[in-house]
Amino acid sequence: MQEIPVYFFTGFMDSGKTTLIHETLYDNEFGMDARNLVICCEDGEVEYEEDKLRTITGHLAMIEHPEELTKQTLDALNAKYHPEQVFIEYNGTWEVGPFLEMDLPDGWTLVQSLATVDASTFELYLSNMRAMMMEQFFAADVVIFNRCSEDTPKAKFRRTVKALNRKAQIVYEREDGTLDDQEMEELPFDINADVIEITDADYGIWYLDAMDHPKKYDGKKIRFLALVYRPEKKLKRGLFVPGRFAMTCCEADIQFIGFKCKYDQAETIPHRSWIELTAEIKYEFALEYHGKGPVLYPVEIQQAEKPEDELVYFS
Repeated sequence: MQEIPVYFFTGFMDSGKTTLIHETLYDNEFGMDARNLVICCEDGEVEYEEDKLRTITGHLAMIEHPEELTKQTLDALNAKYHPEQVFIEYNGTWEVGPFLEMDLPDGWTLVQSLATVDASTFELYLSNMRAMMMEQFFAADVVIFNRCSEDTPKAKFRRTVKALNRKAQIVYEREDGTLDDQEMEELPFDINADVIEITDADYGIWYLDAMDHPKKYDGKKIRFLALVYRPEKKLKRGLFVPGRFAMTCCEADIQFIGFKCKYDQAETIPHRSWIELTAEIKYEFALEYHGKGPVLYPVEIQQAEKPEDELVYFS
């Protein structure tokens, strides 16, 4: 059976989903030489012209209510149009989970999920509808921030997404449609210091940077306040995980983020105790990372007091 690729587009209304699909189908000629089916779940400012779609053997199906988006509906569309590739423009106010958990028609394969974001309104939406906004990121392969200006806090936006979905590729697009690939703002700590001091406020930023770019920390020394994770019978001898609890989306989405740490006296450090850890970072293979990553080797460990706010954040 021929595989039918499905491309899934999420984002709030007027975030650029329809424009992106148009560009993909027409400007990039992605829709040529294939039967295309566009499933649209909301009406935005930019609309699909069915006459134009027919020039690339394309068809449009509108689904106005989430309860109508079922496998039976998709099976019927598959039987009617026999598509060779499918583009789904999802409604930004609908929960993403139900679709991702849905059984698709035979042969349909979700190959890419893209989320579009209007950079000029992102912080406003994040403040007022954080959970709804963040849900669109957790399974996205690509997150596109469009309408970026010189004042757009790209590094902050990147951390917000990466805190929820580290694998997502992030793209910034200027207001004129060109790509913005300028370097991010500088890190809030001195990576060239003899010992890199990481404050509570910077832990989340450092964690993301160290996991995304572990090579640049190879051989560096780091110092930070850590909560010790070392439950009995769950870790091998000589290992513990120093880290912090972090809020990625909301209070219901708090997770522990830490690093593998090799220490021959790990058993002497109580589980859930607080320490100030100075350690050397080595870039090496670790099963826990499914490949190479930052592994810590303690230089000094001191007992510490629990901070007033145990959580760290990514902003």
